[in-house]
Amino acid sequence: MAVSLAKGQKVSLSKERPGVQKFMVGLGWDANAFDGADFDLDASAFMVGANGKCPTDKEFIFYGNPKHPSGSVETMGDNRTGAGDGDDEQIMVDLSKVPENVEKIAFTCTINEAEARGQNFGQVSNAYIHIMDQATGEEVIRYDLSEDFSIETAIVVGELYKHGGEWKFNAIGNGFQGGLAALCAYFGIEVA
Repeated sequence: MAVSLAKGQKVSLSKERPGVQKFMVGLGWDANAFDGADFDLDASAFMVGANGKCPTDKEFIFYGNPKHPSGSVETMGDNRTGAGDGDDEQIMVDLSKVPENVEKIAFTCTINEAEARGQNFGQVSNAYIHIMDQATGEEVIRYDLSEDFSIETAIVVGELYKHGGEWKFNAIGNGFQGGLAALCAYFGIEVA
């Protein structure tokens, strides 16, 4: 049975699944029906060092850079509508391949063209992140976002991080204004 977390809670992935290194991180959401406009949400991963910043642009994993050179983190594509049940976007993680200088993998979600479309996360419901054991397909950890993000266009949903030789998961749920550019600035990635 999966561990269900609330904002700010942490759990050891190493203790929940000893010896398991390969996980699928799934993110899902629904656009509120009454808003009528199409929403294109994008999941990304920022692989950061001890200073909280990405060492290079290669550690920013998204639709334009879908796989880290180490093979440790890979996005499985861009779902442009979020329609249907289940995960809207997925990111595969192999903890055994994560470079030594990476201490944290932050999983984020942004609304594409949010400002131009007048959209924000207040118009999105049923958002979640869960971590599945790749080999068994079992859900290990789940975090359902219940916050009302009325002006935010980007969210750090959760993070995997190294602590005391273990990989742990932290349910973050922090919103940002300014979309992907704000997240990139926060994680030390320069955008054109």
